[in-house]
Amino acid sequence: SKKQAEKAVHQKKEQSKTKCRKARRRHINLVAEFNHRQRKNIWLETHIWHAKRFHMVKKWGYCLGNSPTEKSYRACYRAMTKHCLLQDLSYYCCLELKGKENELLKQLARICSIDTGLTFQEACYLSGRFEGSLNLYRADRYPEDMLGPVTFIWKPRDGSENRQLWIWVHPALKQDILRELKAIFQCSEPEEICITEPVTTSVQEEKQVEVVTSLGNKRKKEDKEGEKAVPVKKIIGDGTRDPFQSYSWISQTTGIAISDRSMEILRYRLIGPLSHSVLTETLKAAPVQTV
Repeated sequence: SKKQAEKAVHQKKEQSKTKCRKARRRHINLVAEFNHRQRKNIWLETHIWHAKRFHMVKKWGYCLGNSPTEKSYRACYRAMTKHCLLQDLSYYCCLELKGKENELLKQLARICSIDTGLTFQEACYLSGRFEGSLNLYRADRYPEDMLGPVTFIWKPRDGSENRQLWIWVHPALKQDILRELKAIFQCSEPEEICITEPVTTSVQEEKQVEVVTSLGNKRKKEDKEGEKAVPVKKIIGDGTRDPFQSYSWISQTTGIAISDRSMEILRYRLIGPLSHSVLTETLKAAPVQTV
């Protein structure tokens, strides 16, 4: 038995040497591993790029790049002044409003003031050509009880009286602003329910795991209780959204619908004189099909 044990150890060493260390340490299912690591703090889509180059911090339910690990300040300044610098602002939360334009403007006027600048009803913003910014307050409470600054953009008109408005808020302000919007538009009934059950892996992936386990190369990951690991799940939303709560509400009286689109719409900021050149080279207009 002693010889058999020594032989098994020798075979295991020979087998491990056939793969490099990086391959031996690679998780059997990267998607499952990444989802497991995002249980508390959600990653942006550019997370891996930032994680290799930045010191990461956990804030507002996200994992964000805070400061670079190397001295790249001059390179960033040069890009901003002469070329183009891109920032990932996808951690900002997007609240979407849908409904009749008159009803939207009537209620939105209660949480802002023309004394602070241009508001939602300005013609240049209503056209959808420009993004606006303003401070929001609790309904009919200006100049007291400020909720915080937001940016917004209207979807261009399509000939209908129904409009679509996107309001971008900082994750620290999202809950208060969302609560106020639901109150003024009387949106209390949930329209859509977030997926709470994890989406299990496909049969093919499960068989692959069983085969690898039987070969002895790698055991299936187990938790502290010795049970099977949590299957792959699709992460919906961000760190500010409760997965067991609704993310879209509608009002039966006003007809306005409010949706939480956080992490569903990405947001990037381009800074520098070549920003428009980069956009025109990257984005191509789709052909318009006429019936």
